[in-house]
Amino acid sequence: MEKRAVSEIFTPQNGEEPRDDRPRLVLDTNTVLALWMFRDPTLDTLRDWIEAGGCILYSREDALEELRRVLAYRQFGLSEALQRTLHGTFRSILTSWSASTDGTSTKELATLPRCRDTDDQKFLEIAFQTRATHLLTRDKALLRLARHRSIRNRFATLTPERFQASILAAHAPLG
Repeated sequence: MEKRAVSEIFTPQNGEEPRDDRPRLVLDTNTVLALWMFRDPTLDTLRDWIEAGGCILYSREDALEELRRVLAYRQFGLSEALQRTLHGTFRSILTSWSASTDGTSTKELATLPRCRDTDDQKFLEIAFQTRATHLLTRDKALLRLARHRSIRNRFATLTPERFQASILAAHAPLG
């Protein structure tokens, strides 16, 4: 048996990057608000898991702009400083990604189902383009689209509560 240095064993061959098997998530705006603005206590486990790096999190500039606008809604009564903090907190845990370099064609995006609310279309596109494993939303229309043939085998569309339950089940102690 050939002896190899430890560094050789753990160095990817052929210049390949090490495989990252963490779930790849896209969160719609209301899920982001539930996690970081409202700090929904029923989602504490999910928020802690995301902040601890349990997943790869994606968004896009238009979704981040929507979040910025929503945080500024008068009914929330958030100071500009708190708006910037919440927006910055979410932005800081995102993985860099550029829609212009992902290789997805306009023709491929056209195969996605159309959302009734055009503001939600971007979340399907982001999940599709980033090859996300999950789109987390409480939006009923987006949840119904999960069964559509063009996305059902590409990514799961779940409520944050259902996804959180799967995290807990995966990390439940044996015995």
